[in-house]
Amino acid sequence: MIKRTLHFSNPAYLSLQKDQLNIYLPHLKVLGEKESKKSVPIEDIGIVILDHQQITITHACIAALLDNNAAIITCNHSHLPTGMILPIDGHDIQSERFRYQIDASQPLKKQLWQQTVQAKILNQAAVLFERNIPCDNMIRWAKNVRSGDPDNYEARAAAYYWKNVFPKKIDFFRGREGDPPNNLLNYGYAILRAIVARGLVSSGLLPTLGIHHRNKYNAYCLADDIMEPYRPYVDQIVLRIIDNGENFLELGTSIKTQLLGIATVDVQFERGKSPLMVGLQQTTASLAKCYEGTVRRINYPLMKVFENRKSSVYKFMNDTEAGMVAERDGPYTSTNDEDLPF
Repeated sequence: MIKRTLHFSNPAYLSLQKDQLNIYLPHLKVLGEKESKKSVPIEDIGIVILDHQQITITHACIAALLDNNAAIITCNHSHLPTGMILPIDGHDIQSERFRYQIDASQPLKKQLWQQTVQAKILNQAAVLFERNIPCDNMIRWAKNVRSGDPDNYEARAAAYYWKNVFPKKIDFFRGREGDPPNNLLNYGYAILRAIVARGLVSSGLLPTLGIHHRNKYNAYCLADDIMEPYRPYVDQIVLRIIDNGENFLELGTSIKTQLLGIATVDVQFERGKSPLMVGLQQTTASLAKCYEGTVRRINYPLMKVFENRKSSVYKFMNDTEAGMVAERDGPYTSTNDEDLPF
């Protein structure tokens, strides 16, 4: 069963009673108890987002949410997520999985990062493909990624992707502090990051110990690794908002609602579709098995399975010229050294 995402953007009092999250919304008091007082079973909740400075939540409520593997996200006065609370005991054999993760060899980590980069680039290529934007170079780069990505194909692909994915009328440069629609991307990625971190904890893994990200100030390095192939699903939502002509200069209620829908977006695996939050459990469970040595690949979703032959959308120039595209499109710096890689 897919867990619910609860977003509170008005003053609220949250408490626990008989395994129910009791919600009191004082701004709706004039409408009567039916509108101002609600309850949700704790076991149905996956993520709680506290997006107002006048929200009160009891300790018993926090403890119950964490006991049920829920993630709690807090936002600042600008409505951007700034903190996250996760359970510390998310799996029956957690200590054993911690040991496998800590003892993982460098060659294994490099192979896992290779798979991650390949899946990310292919999903970025799928977004471009759907928008009739040339992407054969992206497919080629994904196939050429080696263990550990020493050729930095991830950055090459990102430079090309961000240069071309948005409509030409938007002079876009990807940066966490950049102009809109960076604000939408930041918000969507923050929600995605929480979903990934929750999945990792549920699979008995430490979100702090990454396979590639290594910033000592970042408590969610592994979450930042594993979320990479899922980022294009957020991009699709942002692109749809822009295509629909909505005002993306501010994070309004409508836009937040659409971005929060990332948890229920269908993602395609080799053996069928599932909602993203459920699919992430497959991904994190497969990662745990990779650490154990029982499987060799992380189970990532792919938006599109590209054929070996070149797509009909675009016939690229040649391999040499394709390799130079990202460099011509401008620099792109990796997010490894950032504390919050949104």
